[in-house]
Formats: sequence, C-alpha cells, structure tokens
Amino acid sequence: MKLILLGPPGAGKGTQAKMLTDEFSIPQISTGDILRAAVKDGTAMGLKAKEYMNAGGLVPDEVVVGIVRDRLQEADCVNGFILDGFPRTVAQADALQASLQGMGKELDRVISLDVDPEALVERLTGRRTCKECGRGYHVKFDPSRQSDVCDACGGALFQRDDDQEETIRKRLQVYADQTSPLISYYKEIGVLLELDGMQPIQIVQEKMLSLLQAS
Repeated sequence: MKLILLGPPGAGKGTQAKMLTDEFSIPQISTGDILRAAVKDGTAMGLKAKEYMNAGGLVPDEVVVGIVRDRLQEADCVNGFILDGFPRTVAQADALQASLQGMGKELDRVISLDVDPEALVERLTGRRTCKECGRGYHVKFDPSRQSDVCDACGGALFQRDDDQEETIRKRLQVYADQTSPLISYYKEIGVLLELDGMQPIQIVQEKMLSLLQAS
C-alpha cells in the first residue's frame, strides 16, 4: 500500500499514520526525518542538502525529491510506504510522480484529512507541555488538575512557540496557499480519499481503513 497523507498542521496525520503503519506493516516516511538522516549519514543527496542548510537557505525541490526517492528504494518500502509531509506543492507532486514511474511504482491512495481551520487554531493553541517530564495537556480537552502544573511531576506547564496563535495562523495560511492545491491534483489523478478529520480519532481510523480495504 503506497499512500500519502494530506492535511493542515494539527489535523492528526501523525496519529493516523501510526495506525496505518501497524495495519499494513509499512514505514511512515517524514521528509524532516529522512532529510536529517541523509545529512547525518553523508549520502550524496544529504551532502547537497547540507550545503544549502549551512548557507541558511532552503533545500531545493530536486534535492528533497532525490532524498525521498532514495528512501523509497530501501528494503522496508518493498510492500509500500506512507508519505507524511511530502509533497507540499504541485511541483513536488509532479517530481514525485516522475520518480515513482521511474521506479515502476504508483500511488494507491492519497488521504486528505479535512479539518475546520478555526477548530485547528483552538486545538493547537490550547496545547501545554510540562517543562520537566514533557507530558502534554490541553487547556480545554485534557487540562491538568491544577492550572499550569503537571499532574505527573509537578513541573510547570508552558505553551511552545509554534503553538502561539500567530504562528499557527501563518502555518495554516502556508498550507492553504501551497499544499491545498494538491487535493485537486490528486482528485484529477483519481487516487484521492477525503475524510472528515473533525470526527473522533477512532472513527477516522475505522472509516480510513474501510475505504482503503474497499479500494
């Protein structure tokens, strides 16, 4: 099963990807993780990426796509994979399609999790993390018993910088501008599945599995 997960920040892609990994025994591939691994391992593409990163620039699409292509050819991807966080743009999607064709592979499905942006703002800005043990809370959905104090260790709770409302709204806007066009892109190819990501996690999982097994 060769899959892509689409959805804005906070839509629950990581949670669903773990479930799919367990269900189909295929790896979840995060571009951030494999980029760091390629740089650490000193691969040809990793060295190219390091040059741009050391210069403070963005790693260009051709290097990112090359790193993804290398990863998809590893032994654990023989039965499929889940791409999480890639592609981010139509240009990257075109490059991925060309790479897959070159490897004699094609996508089975692209799953888009649809979530209301304002609900995401509430979901993400409400997150709190313990400075001591790292346990996570939510001010509305999973609060600590005592405000701003961790139930587990008594450490102080804080809001991460990337959970600030201004930061989140910028990330959501970037997704809307750059990544949401991929929904139409994959719909035209005929591989898109759209799911209501506002439902409880278990319901989303059950519907996702049902759709994948029926396709």
